[in-house]
Amino acid sequence: MASTNTFSDFKLASDLPAWAKLQALYDKSGKDISVKKEFAKDPKRFEKFSKTFTNYDGSKILFDFSKNLINEDVLSQLIELAKEAKVTALRDAMFSGEHINFTEDRAVYHVALRNRSDKPMKVDGVNVAPEVDSVLEHMKEFSEQVRSGAWKGYTGKRITDVVNIGIGGSDLGPVMVTEALKHYAGPLKVHFVSNIDGTHIAETLKVVDAETTLFLIASKTFTTAETITNATSAKNWFLSKTGNNPAHVAKHFAALSTNEKEVAAFGIDTKNMFGFESWVGGRYSVWSAIGLSVALYVGYDNFESFLKGAEAVDKHFTETPLEDNIPLLGGLLSVWYNNFFGAQTHLVAPFDQYLHRFPAYLQQLSMESNGKSVTRGNVFTNYSTGSILFGEPCTNAQHSFFQLVHQGTKLIPSDFILAAQSHNPIENKLHQKMLASNFFAQAEALMVGKDEAQVKAEGATGGLVPHKVFSGNRPTTSILAQKITPATLGALIAYYEHVTFTEGAIWNINSFDQWGVELGKVLAKVIGKELSGSNKIESHDASTNALINQFKEWM
Repeated sequence: MASTNTFSDFKLASDLPAWAKLQALYDKSGKDISVKKEFAKDPKRFEKFSKTFTNYDGSKILFDFSKNLINEDVLSQLIELAKEAKVTALRDAMFSGEHINFTEDRAVYHVALRNRSDKPMKVDGVNVAPEVDSVLEHMKEFSEQVRSGAWKGYTGKRITDVVNIGIGGSDLGPVMVTEALKHYAGPLKVHFVSNIDGTHIAETLKVVDAETTLFLIASKTFTTAETITNATSAKNWFLSKTGNNPAHVAKHFAALSTNEKEVAAFGIDTKNMFGFESWVGGRYSVWSAIGLSVALYVGYDNFESFLKGAEAVDKHFTETPLEDNIPLLGGLLSVWYNNFFGAQTHLVAPFDQYLHRFPAYLQQLSMESNGKSVTRGNVFTNYSTGSILFGEPCTNAQHSFFQLVHQGTKLIPSDFILAAQSHNPIENKLHQKMLASNFFAQAEALMVGKDEAQVKAEGATGGLVPHKVFSGNRPTTSILAQKITPATLGALIAYYEHVTFTEGAIWNINSFDQWGVELGKVLAKVIGKELSGSNKIESHDASTNALINQFKEWM
């Protein structure tokens, strides 16, 4: 299928009639919406602005949007904006395998990786479901062999440790998911190396044994500089520990890649190669063979449940009317804050230690996708696009940057995530109750604030009063799951994927390329060669020349 850019007939979202109506609504009353007053006026506000998602296994996730700076008029106009921006048409094109990534002439089809209902899903007229199933079957067979001990290292010992070597999506996804699902871990320890800083690979190799370690080299092209450099260092270390016999590599290295020639040249048996297609973007690749470390760690059945949870959200996103479409509503709220309130950031705060890497994962998903300034109509935007996403697990975060969220000068829309049931209900659930009390209290405090009269009633006087005033009316979305299971985690990730998709569709940008990461890589190759010689560098600007030359002197 040729590259399609059929969604370029409107160049700028700001030219849409609904955008102008939203601006007028914001100017007239939207900017002055008081959530506290809205609750007072409407006792059914929670019911109107909260939605419950039911997963494939019957578990539920509650999305409470009622503490956001919206009313029925705003929401109605936001939905009209989604219609005018053809969000559903672009969504349907993505799910149909069209090349909506028009700058790279690729389909965007990570949703096919979690197609466990085995419906036909075609790219360029070819049903990719059998190929996806074949890779998953290979992952299942391999992971079960390694976990059971049937797969043995070169000395006959079973594998005890897995080291995943990748970068970007080939690292962030597996790291986050294995941490989030640590409760489900089996007999294997997993380690992740991504940073080209030699410290990362060196420290990892200190804690593993060559006889019992399996290395997964995660690189689609098998040419990613950082990954292959780390992989080569790992192989050299392995050979130095095993008598320099290249034949042993086959029992201790596997490739998550599509480049059979380079994989074989590296010394990996191509039977231990797990492929994925060009329509799988890096930041969406944890659903693919890149998730092999997850399957090894938590078991294939749990990995499949993870896929099914995401598939259930895909079904909701494609079949639910806009008014009740949970990811679409989340994306529209982001546009409302970003483009009308001027909010530049988005906080995601999981009240769950297992989700401590979730915000970092979402940073790549959101900012690599929507950090763009040119539309599908090939013109520069005159409005803000991608938000700066950040976050840390609570309650730690409450003792660091929450001061800014509560009393700073910036509006920071926030998502709070909590599971009602803990995997570790110690001390008669005391810890979980304390955690939950903070989850509820923080969202309430951000909404209601504390006015001057309340501060004075508590005994504050004089100049201390304004320091203790909280403006309140700071928006939050509360996401309450029953439990963080593989299915729940899959659903949460898919929710944020489709939130990101909705934002990009409204802004009319291509959320699926990442040209912004290329320039630095190109320049790094040039500078890398310059670092090898002893000659003084004069080919860059004065600052870069001076820094390079000082580095070479000190190195």
